[in-house]
Amino acid sequence: MPFNHVAYAASDIEATHDFYTRVMGFRLVKTNVTPTPTGGWSRHVFYDTGNGEMIAFWDLHDRDMAGFKADHARSLGLPVWVNHVAFDAPDRAALDAHRLRWQENGIEVLEIDHEWCISIYALDPNGIMVEFCWLTRPFEAKEIDEAIPLLHEARPRFDEVGHVTVHPPLRATPDGPLRSVTIAPPEAAEARP
Repeated sequence: MPFNHVAYAASDIEATHDFYTRVMGFRLVKTNVTPTPTGGWSRHVFYDTGNGEMIAFWDLHDRDMAGFKADHARSLGLPVWVNHVAFDAPDRAALDAHRLRWQENGIEVLEIDHEWCISIYALDPNGIMVEFCWLTRPFEAKEIDEAIPLLHEARPRFDEVGHVTVHPPLRATPDGPLRSVTIAPPEAAEARP
């Protein structure tokens, strides 16, 4: 079932709007302005990501919510790659077009071939990792059959780490290049509980 929208708080709504329109290529389709229950106000902005689905951001103006962290990984003590948002790239040409758009906007792009999909990664102005993902093949019956047992296995085997490419930015930004997400592969010799 498709989702309608996912929503996150924005630390800087202007930078967020610029990123999701100019860098991601999404279109702002709706802004709701409402009071908050504790006496402030908010803007809830919705961006069309395609196929009738949206990503939304809250621009919060409320003393009771001051000082919040907008990312949803590092502020929880997690690496940035754990909680992230992945958007569909229907084919290689679309994935390459998104990568090129990011590079032209001064972003260093991390690309990983996971064997069953190829993904590119960057960070938005809120510290949220965004991804475009191209499914390179359908899931095989064996993978589907193994999914539940692997979910419950106490010490599952590692999958092979895919090929990693870092694509440099194609132009400098006033603040220098925006660095890509760093995703270190697990060490094979790492001790496991």
